[in-house]
Amino acid sequence: MKKQVTALLSTLVLSTIAFAGTASAHVVVYPQEATQGSYEKFTVRVPSEKDVPTTKVKIDIPKDVEISRFEPKEGWKYDIQKDSSGLITSVTWTATGTGLSSTEFGEFNMQGKVGDNAKKIVWKAYQTYKDGSTVAWEGPADAEAPASITTVVKGNGTEEDSHTPATNQATEDNQTDNNVSTSSLPVTLSIIALVLGIASLFLSLRRNKQG
Repeated sequence: MKKQVTALLSTLVLSTIAFAGTASAHVVVYPQEATQGSYEKFTVRVPSEKDVPTTKVKIDIPKDVEISRFEPKEGWKYDIQKDSSGLITSVTWTATGTGLSSTEFGEFNMQGKVGDNAKKIVWKAYQTYKDGSTVAWEGPADAEAPASITTVVKGNGTEEDSHTPATNQATEDNQTDNNVSTSSLPVTLSIIALVLGIASLFLSLRRNKQG
């Protein structure tokens, strides 16, 4: 019986660790909160999850934001796609070298204006690996491959609402710190699930002894 308990506990712990690692490693666009009508620097953070390098990253630009500029990134080139009116609808970064290995992540910066009536910006991302496989980060928040979402809040009508990326750096840093706390939520939930599983196991064993 002790061997069965040990094996079950080991399985629960390993499952928790695996779940936590998977839940925290996905493509995210920062900041995750912006103001209507503001100018922002958006940073696409891309972790590489496979043993083969990430060689291409595509981001669809939703209508809730108008992206106009991109920061050059060494080792990568980018191509933009526009609609008939000249608005940028997507951007694709392609590695000119080896790309991002399994122990690396990359950040890709772009600048643009949040829509005056926007409520949220849903960023659909497509991560392609050297073996040709592509992960589509476009699902809902509880999906295995969720799209990143920037929540948009109303401004107060002051000039501060139309801040530039340079003046918004402190705000973005604070939001990044908040996102670190938010990203720990899956780990916390996993630990709670582990504790409940252990409690249920011991209750079951107790009933068996009493029976």
